[in-house]
Amino acid sequence: MTPTTTPGDFKVILAQYMLSEKTLVEIRDLLVDVARKAGQMMLVADPSVCTSDTKKNTSDRVTETDKAIEKMVHSTLQSAYPNIDFLGEETFKVGQKLCNNPTFVCDPIDGTLNFIHGFPNTAVSLALTVAKKPVVGVVYNPFRGDLYTAIKNKGAHLTSASGRTLQLPLRPTPAPLTSLNGCLVALEWGSERHGPNWNLRSSISQTLLSSRASGGAMVHSIRSSGSAALDFCYVAAGQIDLFWEGGCWIWDVCAGWCILEEAGGVVASANPRDWQPELEGRCYLAVRGARREEQEKVVQEIWALMGDRRFTF
Repeated sequence: MTPTTTPGDFKVILAQYMLSEKTLVEIRDLLVDVARKAGQMMLVADPSVCTSDTKKNTSDRVTETDKAIEKMVHSTLQSAYPNIDFLGEETFKVGQKLCNNPTFVCDPIDGTLNFIHGFPNTAVSLALTVAKKPVVGVVYNPFRGDLYTAIKNKGAHLTSASGRTLQLPLRPTPAPLTSLNGCLVALEWGSERHGPNWNLRSSISQTLLSSRASGGAMVHSIRSSGSAALDFCYVAAGQIDLFWEGGCWIWDVCAGWCILEEAGGVVASANPRDWQPELEGRCYLAVRGARREEQEKVVQEIWALMGDRRFTF
């Protein structure tokens, strides 16, 4: 199954797993309800007294609220769809892999550091995959009231706190995507703060910002929101032109990937010459909706800046 899978072929694929387009709508609606409940759990938590633990280091954190939300999500989805697998950030076991079977993918709080600091760019990210591809995506930021949703072949939408629903991208006719020089770029810093991956990340960020006279791309600017799920959604909306990322995980990007593709965007690998990245590949280059040749041009520009360098995980 690819982004260009025809509606007829998609129905056949769903039928192989005893699913239908009607079922996907029902799952989307359930994920929205679950996301709103998770959002309420975030809102009533007090980050100033919420204890957190380190994972790899002091920049990689988990709170009791992360764990409580994932427990709620898992139990609710398992009760409604006991035959659908579950892959969540907080219950992930080393060696666990996404399979072809329908699977719910959950990040209970994407942007945990933001949550701990009280910075309101945090979301719950919920998705359904089939044959290792995202087919339903829901991303909800309770602090802003922004709800992003998508179903494969049904488009992507943003529902605001006021209840107004808009189709994505927000511009019905996206502006031309001519070169990196005209782009607003998102990237995140991650928790790996030394070694080759860190050197590549920091080097490319400097090159993106530097003037063309000094060999840089001189993009409009760089944004680091602290949430890969929301970065994907901002690209889907057309508010950011592209998001270059190495090191995050399937639960960070799965729902946003579906939302972006349904908004006319594309996902290549952050590493050069890979136009078909895997959900679990940990290297992503998300580009907003535009003409295909324009999307390919800015991807090639990013890859050219990297030369022979690669993220390795």
